[in-house]
Amino acid sequence: MLCAMRILSFNANGLRSAASKGFLEWFRSRDIDVLCLQETKAQAHQLDDDAYRLAGYQCWFKDAQKKGYSGVGIYSRREPDEVLTALGWAPFDDEGRYIEARFGNVSVVSFYIPSGSSGEERQSFKEQVMAWLQPIMDGWLASGRDYVLCGDWNIVRAKPDIKNWAGNQKNSGCLPHERAWLNGLIADDCHDGLIVPPAHGWKDAFRVVKPDAVAYSWWSQRGSARANDVGWRIDYQIATPGIAATACAADIFPEPKFSDHAPLLVEYAG
Repeated sequence: MLCAMRILSFNANGLRSAASKGFLEWFRSRDIDVLCLQETKAQAHQLDDDAYRLAGYQCWFKDAQKKGYSGVGIYSRREPDEVLTALGWAPFDDEGRYIEARFGNVSVVSFYIPSGSSGEERQSFKEQVMAWLQPIMDGWLASGRDYVLCGDWNIVRAKPDIKNWAGNQKNSGCLPHERAWLNGLIADDCHDGLIVPPAHGWKDAFRVVKPDAVAYSWWSQRGSARANDVGWRIDYQIATPGIAATACAADIFPEPKFSDHAPLLVEYAG
């Protein structure tokens, strides 16, 4: 395991847009070791400008084939031993939803799980992704490697993770079977009671540090959701038990506003 890591996860809703609002300057001020981005909404050649190539960091991107859509990236102070950008299923890989940097026995992944909020077709795809990812994540958990899976999972876990719990029970991202899937991966007591958590499983690193905190990472852009803090916690760092046990600090930063999501920082002591 690395000696210590400060890992930031952030759905930028367009990296160029977030950068224009000062995100990269803010990021550089936070003493981050690894940054995992989702929704870069850019092709790699559009990020070749020096504005996106930060001194002291190397960066890698996985684009979506559809221009201006999805996309993930990783910035790192330390050069990884290997960078992976495909999991072997084209419908997922072609949307630019996974990139993994390997540092010795530690893998840091930037993940972007699909949203189903636009309609039945995308909800169906989201559920296909969930079923397909299950054995992959089981394999990672059993592999002996330390994993930190950073990203926008588009699912809340329990009542403290969403402001309007009752009103969203039939909405994508808060559907009972989605919550059951996510909570069925995670071995803690911060679930919604629909499942018995596994005896051995992944850890929600934010909940390792702050088991009782009420904090959101995404707000609808409709109305005054952000101003009234009507939010959802759908951005996570899901980690294997060994590295999760070293999580010693965690914060979500609603301000400054760079996106409809807020950056999530977790510090691992090593």
